[in-house]
Amino acid sequence: MSSSVRRADRLADHPTVRAIEGRPLAPAEEVIDAAELRRLCLELGADDVGFVEVERPALAAQRADIARLLPTAKTLISFVLRMNREPVRNPARSIANVEFHQVGHTVNGVGHAIVRRLEAQGIQALNATMGFPMEVEREKFWVLEHKPIAVAAGLGKMGIHRNVIHPKFGNFILLGTVLVDRPVTSVASELTYTPCLECNLCVAACPVGAIGTDGSFHFGACLTHNYREFLGGFNDWVGTIADSKSRADYNERVAESETLSMWQSLSFGANYKSAYCMAVCPAGEDVIRPFLNDRKSYLDRVVRPLQQREEPVYVIAGSNAEHHVQRRFPHKTPRRVRGSLRARSIRGFLFALPSLFQSDAAEGLEATYHFVFTGDEPREATIEIRGKRVAVNDGLLGRADLRVTVDGASWLRFLAGRVGLGRMLVTGKLRLRGRPTLLAAFGRCFPS
Repeated sequence: MSSSVRRADRLADHPTVRAIEGRPLAPAEEVIDAAELRRLCLELGADDVGFVEVERPALAAQRADIARLLPTAKTLISFVLRMNREPVRNPARSIANVEFHQVGHTVNGVGHAIVRRLEAQGIQALNATMGFPMEVEREKFWVLEHKPIAVAAGLGKMGIHRNVIHPKFGNFILLGTVLVDRPVTSVASELTYTPCLECNLCVAACPVGAIGTDGSFHFGACLTHNYREFLGGFNDWVGTIADSKSRADYNERVAESETLSMWQSLSFGANYKSAYCMAVCPAGEDVIRPFLNDRKSYLDRVVRPLQQREEPVYVIAGSNAEHHVQRRFPHKTPRRVRGSLRARSIRGFLFALPSLFQSDAAEGLEATYHFVFTGDEPREATIEIRGKRVAVNDGLLGRADLRVTVDGASWLRFLAGRVGLGRMLVTGKLRLRGRPTLLAAFGRCFPS
């Protein structure tokens, strides 16, 4: 008798194998009753829930991420938990952040409970983390994008502030997602209208001007200020410590209150600096009545205390955000810091450019740039800056005013502040054809 046969015989006699021999197997393609699944999710703490099939065209961009998390996934459970509105609106950001943290922990707990109940029924399921912790060693460090899933599941629409607005709860929600390996009997459709009122109160309240009245959004400005004590902002603070020559030098660079604020984030959970766009939003059936009854009173009670709050606002030097603070909120203090977005690849650099673009610095600049990246990540791209707008396209299109040929790894080191352009030119890692002054103009449009 072969050793493999003997091992099979021993496995068949194992107490665990013998204990489950008589148990029925759940059919692999058993369809879950949608009404029963909804009841389960609400019972376990969700305030609303919707189901969407993985093959929905609106989720095509996330399909590879979903497959990495749970290759057998057939359905996504999107659920929301409502936040208390007054804490989020309060100018004392400690109160607002406790609300974010409390509900965030509960979202992860609800997702965990749903998965546990489904596993007990023989159903494979996985709850994706609501926010942090994330896979920070990857360039794309979030494992799943909850907002598009919630929209596809009929739980709301994206407002101009880029928050999902639930038709009943407004934007005072946090999102969770559970992946399931079974189809359900019915899935949701997207809302046929947007709850966003386009009232522009989020535009008026944002301290860095990240939200445009035309629907534009400057992600880099929001990230630099609101997420100061997350990721890139934390890296910048550590760099400031490393660069300081002494305690006195550090104290000249960083106010004591800023150091204590970072300590609080390290001790009790990273704190958002603003989120005013969410705080002032009056959309949603449960939220809108005070705004409709007396708009002036709503402005005085909800919006103006946040606008009038004296606080540091974190900006990149020479950015639109810095100009916005100086022009719109002179009582707030612009604090110049390094940008929070760090490119780890040439693909990531090109992808991030529209989010980093500073239209104020592009005043009068009309130029087409051809970038040819060599080395381990060869790539060609055309970057066009005209009319204070930027367009990034693959390939070399049209006639270039400046052609930049550069070793990709050296370019990433330059962006990280580890090597200068002069050295790159001397060593041949960087070659220019056209007007060299256009490279300096390019840099002013993307300050770091």
